[in-house]
Amino acid sequence: MALDHSAIGVESAPVERSWTSADTLLYAVGVGAGLDDPLRELPFTTENTQGVEQQVLPTFAVLAAQGGHGPGIGVFDPAMLVHAEQSFDLHRPLAPAGSVRITSKVTGIHDKGSGALVTSEAVAVDPHSGEPLITSRSSVFIRGEGGFGGGRGPQAGWPEPDRAPDHTVTYPTRPEQALIYRLSGDRNPLHSDPAFAAKAGFERPILHGLCTYGFTGRALLHALAESDPARFVSMSGRFSNPAFPGESLTVSVWEDGDTARFRTTKADGTVVIDRGRVTVRAAPGSPR
Repeated sequence: MALDHSAIGVESAPVERSWTSADTLLYAVGVGAGLDDPLRELPFTTENTQGVEQQVLPTFAVLAAQGGHGPGIGVFDPAMLVHAEQSFDLHRPLAPAGSVRITSKVTGIHDKGSGALVTSEAVAVDPHSGEPLITSRSSVFIRGEGGFGGGRGPQAGWPEPDRAPDHTVTYPTRPEQALIYRLSGDRNPLHSDPAFAAKAGFERPILHGLCTYGFTGRALLHALAESDPARFVSMSGRFSNPAFPGESLTVSVWEDGDTARFRTTKADGTVVIDRGRVTVRAAPGSPR
């Protein structure tokens, strides 16, 4: 089995993707909105609450930008693939229902020795005006596909915070969290099939990385942007370890003006998302 390096830089044909109000509501519940207090996040979990307009969690942008597919990257065992990194820039808040036109491309295949890191980028635009809405960048790590003699890829710096976090938010996850989240489109059996999870080396199905990412994004939205999606600009992070459905997730945040660093951990201190960065706009009328 080998990866096809000729796929690098080849842009996919544009595809259109649409979503409904029900899709964005289901996504919010899938990443835990309303779990600890059903009345706290009604703008994201309901569409008909008196005096409350439906809004969309910013991390839904990652799902909205999925869909463009260029040439394949070769033949490999899908059980050896894990999501490694995810980032997005949100150029304007997403509507509860809408559509985008997406193009994507593989931007690199890097040799990490024990495996290959495949990076990609997707751009989603308004299908009518062409206005950019989302730029999404991600990478996957494919175990056993390294050692081909390529470069290791760029190394992004992330200075370790030397002080206590400015915010610490802990959210529980449901034992059935992965079964809810998979209804938003990611039907990878790694998150539901015990036999498939065992083949990948896990004792039981793990939580989707993007579900953990969504929980983290909720914490950042509420802690840094006063729950206002219009202030949420960008978010990036690296998936370090899996979380299991039913575990609690703690997001630690270190502020620095309009930007912040974050890390997501489990109750035992295991880091599940690290090297996190987030950018928010200042509140209207704020001096900064």
